[in-house]
Amino acid sequence: MAAGWSNFHVGRDCGHVKWSRNNKPKLTVTSGQTVTFDAIDSSNGQLTSSSDASAIGNLDLGIANPVFGPIYVEDAQPGDVLKVEVLNLEVSDWGWSAIIPGFGLLAEDYPEPEIKIWSLDREKGYARFKNVQIPLRPFLGCMGLAPGDDSELSTVPPTHHGGNMDCRELGVGSIVYLPVQTAGALFSCGDGHAAQGHGEVCGTAIETPIRASLRFELCKNQPWLTAPQYQTPPLAQIQNQIPDLGSYGTLGIAPDLFDAAKNATRSFIQWLVATKGLTRSEAYMLASVAGDLKIAEIVNVPNYEVSMSIPLGVFH
Repeated sequence: MAAGWSNFHVGRDCGHVKWSRNNKPKLTVTSGQTVTFDAIDSSNGQLTSSSDASAIGNLDLGIANPVFGPIYVEDAQPGDVLKVEVLNLEVSDWGWSAIIPGFGLLAEDYPEPEIKIWSLDREKGYARFKNVQIPLRPFLGCMGLAPGDDSELSTVPPTHHGGNMDCRELGVGSIVYLPVQTAGALFSCGDGHAAQGHGEVCGTAIETPIRASLRFELCKNQPWLTAPQYQTPPLAQIQNQIPDLGSYGTLGIAPDLFDAAKNATRSFIQWLVATKGLTRSEAYMLASVAGDLKIAEIVNVPNYEVSMSIPLGVFH
C-alpha cells in the first residue's frame, strides 16, 4: 500500500448531502488513526469527461456536493476539537469547471451555462488552459462535522463546524481543527478540487474525484476554538510551485465588500480578455481556478477595497 494510505476506508457508496447527527457512522476509529476516503466529484457523478454545456442545465442540484462518511471518533464529545491532518491527496486524470446559471459572484453577468473539461497531467503536476498552465494543488473543499441538534443542514454552505469551506490552503501537509458538536464528532469530507483560486468566484474550482488520506486526533481543553482553524506547511513543502514572475492585480472599491469584490473581478476579467486572448466565460472560470480574491483594505470608511490577482508565472 502506498505511503500515506490506510486500511480504514470510506468508499463512494457512503455519500450523503446533509449534515446530520442522525447519519449512521460508516466507521469507528480511535484518536491517532488514519482513514482513506474515495470521493466522487461535486456533481455527484452527473458530469463526466465527455459532458458539454447542455449537461449543466440538467444538473440536479439537490444531490450535488456529496460528502463521504461519517466516521465516529471514540470519546469525542461536544466541546472537544477534532484535529485532521491531510496526509495524501490523489486526483483523477480529469476535472471540470463550469458556469452554472444563478450561481457565482457574477451570476447576473453570466446567464448562460458553460463548461470546461480539464485533462489533469498528474505526472507533470498541471492542467493547461490555452496559454495558461495551472499547477495542480489538490484539496478537499468539504471537511466537517455533524451539528449538535437534530437539524439536517445542506452541504453547500459552510458552518461553524466546517463543511464546504472551499479553502485552498487545506492541501497535503495542512492541519484542520474542527469544533465537535455531538458525540463521536461524525466527520465527513468530499468535494475534491485539483486547483482553485481564493474566492472560487464562478462557483466552481477544477472539480474532480479525489482519494484522500486523513489522520484524526482528538484534542481536549481548547476553548478558544469555536469555528474551523487551520495550519499550513512551509512553502518549500508545497508541491507544484509557480515560477515567481510577480503578479498582476485589479482593485475594486465600493462602500460594500461584496460590491468591491464584484468590481475587482469584473476588471480582472476585462484585463484577461484584452491581454490574454480569452473569452469572457474563459476568463471568469480562470479567475475562479487561479485568481486570488482578497480584502486589501477594510478600515477607510465609507469605502472598502478588494483585490483580484494572479501569479504571472502561470502564463506561457
